[in-house]
Order: sequence, then structure tokens, then C-alpha cells
Amino acid sequence: MKIIKINFYTILFCMGALNCHAQFTLTPQQKASLDSIKKISEQDHGAMMEILGITTLRPGANGNDPNSTNAANYDESKANPYPMLPDPLLLKNGKKVTTSKTWWSQRRPEIVEDFDREIYGRVPTEIPNVIWEIISTTESKNDSIPVITKKIIGHVDNSLYPSVKVDIQLSLTTPANASGPVPVIMEFTWGFRPPPQTQASTVVLSWQQQVLAKGWGYANIIPTSIQADNGAGLTQGIIGLVNKGQPRKPDDWGALRAWAWGASRALDYLQTDAHVDSKRVGLEGHSRYGKAVAVAMAYDERFAISFISSSGEGGVKLHRRNYGELVENVAGAGEYHWMAGNFIKYAGPLHWNDLPVDAHELIALCAPRPVFISAGNKGDNWVDAKGMFLAGVHAGPVYRLLGKKDLGTTKFPAVETGLMEGDIAFRQHDAGHTPTPNWPVFITFAERYFSNDRYSTNGNK
Repeated sequence: MKIIKINFYTILFCMGALNCHAQFTLTPQQKASLDSIKKISEQDHGAMMEILGITTLRPGANGNDPNSTNAANYDESKANPYPMLPDPLLLKNGKKVTTSKTWWSQRRPEIVEDFDREIYGRVPTEIPNVIWEIISTTESKNDSIPVITKKIIGHVDNSLYPSVKVDIQLSLTTPANASGPVPVIMEFTWGFRPPPQTQASTVVLSWQQQVLAKGWGYANIIPTSIQADNGAGLTQGIIGLVNKGQPRKPDDWGALRAWAWGASRALDYLQTDAHVDSKRVGLEGHSRYGKAVAVAMAYDERFAISFISSSGEGGVKLHRRNYGELVENVAGAGEYHWMAGNFIKYAGPLHWNDLPVDAHELIALCAPRPVFISAGNKGDNWVDAKGMFLAGVHAGPVYRLLGKKDLGTTKFPAVETGLMEGDIAFRQHDAGHTPTPNWPVFITFAERYFSNDRYSTNGNK
């Protein structure tokens, strides 16, 4: 197998949910750092299992070896052992929700509580303030379009626990010649890298250039500046700051909820920027950051639209599906930090069918706002495109209740066939684990809502 020299942070990315087949050449310092992260994560994971009274967990699916005894399943006939999903419109008292008022006042809070307690964890009631500082403003051109780019830092007040420092890293680019505030698409990203310039020999534009061509702006937020992407970092970042360096309780928030919190704080800043139309801010993320987008969209009703790319298990893939990545993978020592500690129970004494909620209800929490669910095909089976599609299908009753359109079908569409007419949209492109082919489709989808005569998402709240 070919040896690849690669950025250290990309190595960290490959430690988690994705099947990373590359081998890496590491410096001794990098190897020592990874070994330390792995050891501390395993210790914290074990401590949480002890708190929960769990001694063993079922193994996750093996996506690398099809001959393994726990090889990932890609046979649709074996994918649905638990076909009955929780009803998003059935109250805990057994009564059916029939009005939007009951959804907002009773059923939605019930679903939020289940996700808080068992899946993503609770955001603490008292979190330090964030003070935003513009550290640079530059004028340049992107694909011949004059733009203004600001680099911004969100300093989290750590006066109560100075040992942990959190500075949220955000950048914002808007068209320099805009006549007023513009819509903005914000991406969870790995780092601030200038988008590639268009070459004369190609017509392919970066997503940033496609957004600018519509007259919109774009923003980038670095999730790991909010919370580390490993269990060893749970006593650092915003989680560690609020906990004053102590380990989590079983229902404390995990990294996905922390990243979503950071996106909300970035939206706080965008609401103060005169160049941004803060009622038209969308959010995009891919893979684990697709999971974070789904969580942010569900919990913060100010986000106007979302592009959830290849989110898989822990995102908008149904937990009750035996296809690709499983609950057991996310509950293991490599990924448990994304979730509440309580989530680990469902890979041990409990099973997926014991979960009080499933991913279709996460999408339902986004209602009535538009959601675009994206997946790849070749090389992207791990995220279970059909499982995400079905989650969209089963969120449909809530969208219809709130006067919006669902996917319009229960039949899984062919690859490259977009279901784009409803307020829940779905498309599986024919490439691999990437959002790139679906960016133009999403932008067209978003354009419907960003036009003044179309935009309305209050759902009779």
C-alpha cells in the first residue's frame, strides 16, 4: 500500500468514524501525541462505562474487512431489524399531536429532552459569554469578484477557570460591491484555506465561488477551536471550561453539541455584522461536521437552512438501521466523545431499539425550515444513504403538520436523482465521500428560500 505524507490534523480526522485506508508517516512526536490521545480517551471512556455500570460493549461494524465476523452490512435485506420507529407526533401520554400549537408547546420539548438526556447531552444552563474581536479585514478578489474578508475570534470568558482557554475561530467573506446585507452560508471546516481560483481550462468553481456568484457571502468556523475532536480533550475546550477541568457526567454535552453551540455563537456575531442578512444564514458540514450541522439546525431555530452532507450514524442516519456504521461504532472509545455518555448504554446493556428517539426526529426538530440531506455513492456506503433518506421520509409528518412539503415519496431514488421539490430535500451523487457534486444543487435549493417572496419558515409557531 502506498505511504502518504499528510497533515497531522488529517490524521486526527481519520481516527474516528471514517474508514481511512491510508498509511501515514509520522514523526516520533506525532506518534507520541496520537498514542497519548488514544490512551487518555480510552481511560475516559472506561471511566464513563464504570459510572454507567457497563462492563462490556458490542463491537462496532468493521468497514475495512468484509471477511470479519463483524463486517459492516451492506445487504439491504438485513438492514432493517427494527422497522418500527418512534412516532414524532405521539405525545408521551399516548395522545396524537394534531395542531402546530401542541407540537411547539408539548411534543417538540419532549423530543428535545430525549435527545438531551440520551443522545447529544445537555448544554449547561450557565455558560461564559463570548466576546468577538475582528483581528483582520482584507480586500481581495475571488474569481474576479471583489470581496471583503474578516478574520474573527470569539474569546470565551474563562475568568472562572483560567486553566482552559477557548478562542472560536471564524472567518467571513462578503461581496465588496453588495448594495445591502447578503445571505451567508457558514461551513464547519478544518481550517482557513483560501478557495482555489478558477482556471481558464475549467469551469468548475469552488463552493465559495458558487455562493459569491449568487451575490451571497460565506463563512468558515473551525469546530476544533471550540472543542477537541477526541475524548482526551473533554477536560479542555468549552466542555472542560464549563466543567472546570472535571470529567463529564453521563448526560453532559458531547463534541457535536459543543460544536453546534459554537455555531450558534458565531451566528450571534453575524447578527451584528451590517454586511450579513442574519435571517438568511445557512449552515453546511460534511461527515462528522454534517452531524454537527444537523444538531445545530435542530437546536437553534435562527439558522435558515442546512446542507447536511454524509452525516451517517450520529447524524441523520436512522440508528435502528443495520447498514454501514452502527451505534456501536459511535459508542466506542474512538467516537463516544461526540455524544452524551448515556449514549454508550445502547451498545451494551441496551440496543438501538431501546433509544427513545431516532434520527427522523432530529430532522423533525428542524421543521419547518428547509433541510437538504446529501450523500455520495461510490465509497460512501458507510454513511447509509438510504438510512438518511428514510429519516427524511419519517420526518415528513411534522413538516406537513407545520404547513410545509415533505420529500414527496417513500421510494428511494436512483443515484443522481434529486428530490428537491419539498422543504426536506435529498440527493445522492455518484462520487464518494464528498459534498462537492451536490453544492450546485444545494445552492439552487437555497435560492428558493433566499428570495424575498418565498422565504417564510415560522410554521405557525
